Amino acid sequence: MNTQANTPENLFNLSGRIALVTGASRGIGESIAKLLASAGAHVIVSSRKIDGCQRVADEIKEAGGSAEALACHIGEMDQIEACFKAIEEKHGKLNILVNNAAANPYFGHVLDTGLDAFQKTVDVNIRGYFFMSSMGAKLMKKNGGGSIVNVASVNGIIPGDMQGIYSITKASVIAMTKTFAKECALLGIRVNALLPGLTDTKFASTLTSNDAILKMAMMHIPMKRVAMPDEMAGTVLYLASDASSYTTGAAINVDGGYLLV
Repeated sequence: MNTQANTPENLFNLSGRIALVTGASRGIGESIAKLLASAGAHVIVSSRKIDGCQRVADEIKEAGGSAEALACHIGEMDQIEACFKAIEEKHGKLNILVNNAAANPYFGHVLDTGLDAFQKTVDVNIRGYFFMSSMGAKLMKKNGGGSIVNVASVNGIIPGDMQGIYSITKASVIAMTKTFAKECALLGIRVNALLPGLTDTKFASTLTSNDAILKMAMMHIPMKRVAMPDEMAGTVLYLASDASSYTTGAAINVDGGYLLV
C-alpha cells in the first residue's frame, strides 16, 4: 500500500509496478493496458497472437509508456506456465494481473451446446482464469502481494440469451474471485472482478451488429447505449491501484444500469 499522502496522483500511481493484461491486443483489454501504462505501470501486453500484442505495446511506448508483448493462450496450460516463467526470469515480480482474455464460441440455445464449444469455453474462462490467478498469486506472494482483476460479465449475474455456457463460466469467475480474495487476503493479494455490460468490441459483435438483438438489449439498459471499451478501463485502474487498498472480493458492474432493471 502507498504510505504517501492520499492525493489522486499517489492513489492511482502505478510507477514501478509490473502489470500483466491478457486479451490485450484489442477491445477492453487494449484499453486497460493503455490506461495502466499511462498510470506508470510497465505493462505486459498478452494475447494469443504476438502481432496484435506488439502493436499495442508499440503504441504504449510511442505515447511515453513502458510495455512489452508476450503471447499466451490461456486455454493452454503449457503456455500459462511459460508465461509466468518468462515474467519471473525477466522481472522477478508481478504486481498486477488482469484476467481479461475470454472465449465465447457458441451463440444459440443451451440444449444445442456442443462438446467442443463447451470445452473451449470452460478451458479458457474457468481453467485459464484459475491457473492464471494461481500462478500469478504465487509470484505476487514472493514480493509481498498485489492485485488481481478478473473481467467477468453481467451475464454471470443474469444469463445472456443464447449465451448459456458463456454465462455459466462468467458466474464461475465471480465465485472464483471471491474464493481467491478470501484465501489470499493475508498474503497481501487483493482479488476483484469487473462486470462489463454490453460493450462495442469485436468480441460482442454478434450482439452489437444485429439490429434486432441490439434494439432488444437497449430496452434493458437505462442509459440506452452500448459502452465503449475505454469506459471499462477506469474501474480496473481503481482496483489495481492503492485507491482500492481495502477492497477485495468485490464484483463491480459497469453496465449502464443493466442490472438495475
